[in-house]
Amino acid sequence: MRKSKPKKRTLIPDPRFNDTMVSKFVNNIMLRGKKNIAYDIFYEAIDIVCEKTDEDGLDVFKKALANVTPAVEVRSRRIGGATFQIPSEIRPGRKMSIGMKSLVNFSRKRHEKTMGQKLAAEIIAAYKEEGAAFKKKEDTHRMAEANKAFSHFRF
Repeated sequence: MRKSKPKKRTLIPDPRFNDTMVSKFVNNIMLRGKKNIAYDIFYEAIDIVCEKTDEDGLDVFKKALANVTPAVEVRSRRIGGATFQIPSEIRPGRKMSIGMKSLVNFSRKRHEKTMGQKLAAEIIAAYKEEGAAFKKKEDTHRMAEANKAFSHFRF
């Protein structure tokens, strides 16, 4: 077992919006260490969101991220030879991480031309409470609700 926990690294806020949440999201978009390209993709997506919704792009993004962020998850636990799916609360840092990853992963699977357009479309869909990332959150919550009877096995 470790003697001490590793320190949390501080994130530098992004240059355009001066927001650390945007930096964290860009780190999730980034592939092979290409951070400038990831920033270009994100800013392109925000500009497209501004055009299509006629609202502030960053506010739409934050609302979309809140819509795809789950509150509970199910974890497998083996008890007496049977495996149970036990619903449990998610700590805030993990919550945000799951929401960001699902938004990025489902936007990669869309069929628009560029990654910026894919991300913008997924953000708008999440903002309207539809789309694949929002559906995943709903499925997670439904699964936790269905297995609520096993919540007394929580550790």
